[in-house]
Amino acid sequence: MSGPTLIRNGRVITATDDYIADVLMQDGVIHAIGRDMAVGEDVKVIDARGLYVLPGGVDTHVHMENVVGPSITCDTFASGTKAAAFGGTTTVVDFALQTAQDSVLGAIARAQRSAERQVSIDYSLHCIVTRVDKQVLADVRHAMRHEGVTSFKMFMAYPGVMMADDAAIFQMLRQVGADGGMVALHAENGTVIDLLIKEALEAGHTSPRYHALTRPALMEGEATHRGIRLAELAEAPIYFVHVSSNEALKHIVTARDEGIPVFAETCPHYLLFDDSVYDNDSFETAKYVMTPPLRTRDDQKHLWRALRYDDLQVIATDHCPFCMKENHLGYQLQKQRGKDDFSQIPNGAPGIETRLVSLFDIGVMQGQLSLNRFVQLTSTTPAKLFGLFPKKGTIAVGSDADVVIFDPNATQTIHAHELHSHCDYTLLEGRTLRGKVEKVFLRGELIVDGPTWLGREGMGRFVPRGEVRAF
Repeated sequence: MSGPTLIRNGRVITATDDYIADVLMQDGVIHAIGRDMAVGEDVKVIDARGLYVLPGGVDTHVHMENVVGPSITCDTFASGTKAAAFGGTTTVVDFALQTAQDSVLGAIARAQRSAERQVSIDYSLHCIVTRVDKQVLADVRHAMRHEGVTSFKMFMAYPGVMMADDAAIFQMLRQVGADGGMVALHAENGTVIDLLIKEALEAGHTSPRYHALTRPALMEGEATHRGIRLAELAEAPIYFVHVSSNEALKHIVTARDEGIPVFAETCPHYLLFDDSVYDNDSFETAKYVMTPPLRTRDDQKHLWRALRYDDLQVIATDHCPFCMKENHLGYQLQKQRGKDDFSQIPNGAPGIETRLVSLFDIGVMQGQLSLNRFVQLTSTTPAKLFGLFPKKGTIAVGSDADVVIFDPNATQTIHAHELHSHCDYTLLEGRTLRGKVEKVFLRGELIVDGPTWLGREGMGRFVPRGEVRAF
């Protein structure tokens, strides 16, 4: 535990407040907030005049060391959480995958064993549930009551690998919702998409652009509608991950207008890029092979509107990095795995380190989001939805002293070789962005100081989570 630190004269911005104040961090928490605070000589003082003081980012959708078929994401818990910290994120929620070999509880324990010695920021876990029976439901209830894992991800895509049928999803929704947790759903019609992929390959279409052409927005919309109706029947809340299209969004908006507790996230890449990147047969397009794929500019307009009016509540990264070059840092079966067959390209892209600054640049600076809404989307609401608030997600007396000092006037040009992920590319290569993370504190301890890394592997903690707090 580091000694007390006073951040003086910063502009404190939360989801609801915006004011100039001093913030005293002591014993790992926010100890006091005031003006012209007098402190002893033992207190380190940081002048934040002209800078923003933000709650640490909460990214509730990341994939470290995640196995996808024969591939594994190229960020370890060590590299991924270090990258997150440099980007101003101090808490992540990763995934524990239930496999044929282990139970829900076994999956959680396995992920924790790997994470606990590596993480340099705080973390929690969703559990990916791929099959449901009485024992699984019993284990899920135990995980919620005793392990601090209160959210569970299920897939309507990837038949034979991840996909759960509607009855399994309904059973999970009914029980998890009744127990105060949340089911997060990947919504795409997996069996139809698999047919479209098979037909494309049979026609000789092998380049990465066909990833997008075989995953139409209509099939995201159909699955989203189906998931909402299952949740309505189960009388449970539901959360949709990585919403990319208006086809999905319009069902979410309608359901929320009907009073159904539907929540959803989108990701920075859906706001930064559109489907014009697929207008070629180059393998470089594999950088943009993520699921769902990028959509149209019209879809982007609808996503921004939904973010402003709270039809989307969270911006998470879905950081799921695979290298473009084979054997980069020793990683095998990365994007090149699909050089002759787009369906074999591991789906996913990096983004954990650039989330806050890219959203500040394209959101706040371009008038799409207020500063309060920016904090709400990237920190406060994800913390509330997944049982982390008020420990995480705000600057308030008693909350964890996870604090970011952010310079709104600085600019930076993004280059992959200067980032801290193991991934060998960034979608933002060469792009100049307004805003810069200057300092990051985890529970009051300075872990990022400009370009200097002061954190250490294993200093992060597992955060047990409580019930959903957003409705």
